[in-house]
Amino acid sequence: MSVRIISREDVQKHLSMGACIDLLRPAMVSLARGETLQLPRQILKMDAGHMFGVMPGAMGGTAEFGAKIISVYPENFAKGLQSHQGPVVLFDPETGAMVAMLHAGEITGIRTAAASAVATDALARKNASRLAVLGYGEQAEAHVKAMKEVRDITSVTVWGRSAERCRAFADNIQKHTGIECLPHDSVKSAVRDADIICTTTSAYEPVLMGEDVAPGTHLNVVGSSHAGPAEIDNSLVAKAEFFADHTPFVLAQGAEFLRAKEAGLVDDSHILAEIGEVLDGKHPGRTSDTEITIYKSLGHVVQDLASGWYLYTKSKEQGFGTEAAF
Repeated sequence: MSVRIISREDVQKHLSMGACIDLLRPAMVSLARGETLQLPRQILKMDAGHMFGVMPGAMGGTAEFGAKIISVYPENFAKGLQSHQGPVVLFDPETGAMVAMLHAGEITGIRTAAASAVATDALARKNASRLAVLGYGEQAEAHVKAMKEVRDITSVTVWGRSAERCRAFADNIQKHTGIECLPHDSVKSAVRDADIICTTTSAYEPVLMGEDVAPGTHLNVVGSSHAGPAEIDNSLVAKAEFFADHTPFVLAQGAEFLRAKEAGLVDDSHILAEIGEVLDGKHPGRTSDTEITIYKSLGHVVQDLASGWYLYTKSKEQGFGTEAAF
């Protein structure tokens, strides 16, 4: 038996943001319809904020299946390393054989932002053009690229705890996109005029408050992927139209929602729909230009499997990747 190894460089080269967005739309619809199979992610919380997670799933009972096995070291970005490291492992649905191992960190970096772009396209106002990003790590950069795919972004503002790194991020974005990007020394000023806000921080306590967000804004809440850390406060959860990537997972691990629920401000019905239900026409999504909409992203294995199987199929057609005996 041989296994195809697809490196970080191959993922970067062959999984464009636009292609990933197109892959995730049907994947999220399948998830919302209950066509996919998955277990809740298993997370080991270790010292120093490190985590080790396993995310198993299948695209259907007779479809491709596999798992993402990944470590999360948030401080790695400052060292020039990815925060998410490990493989996405794919299995052939006909034989059950392992057929591929792909660079999970790079897939995660692309598909997380692509999922936010899918949600933004479904929920943000059509004329939304001003983007605010909280955080300056790899997901912050990926989210700028992703938002450009679904809206005509004319300006970007960014906030982060380190003024120096915030300025460097802004300079890099402006250099590589041609879009004006301005660093801010407060969250309030960074989001004041935003149409779209992406929170991509590692904050444990909320950095964005309900009073800071203007009517009509769409938010992608991305940084916290398990119960505990929360990027936005309870009042913002309560006053927004709240959408999930996958409702059962948000009810179990969506920190911002769980905090607002514990405070008695919302109940489970506050999750209006999964984004796949909006895409599938089962829920209208945004119904006015003044609503604040939130997409809570925890990340889901169907996103990794859809991206991974696309790359595996493409690698066989185009000859990239390395075959290894197993």
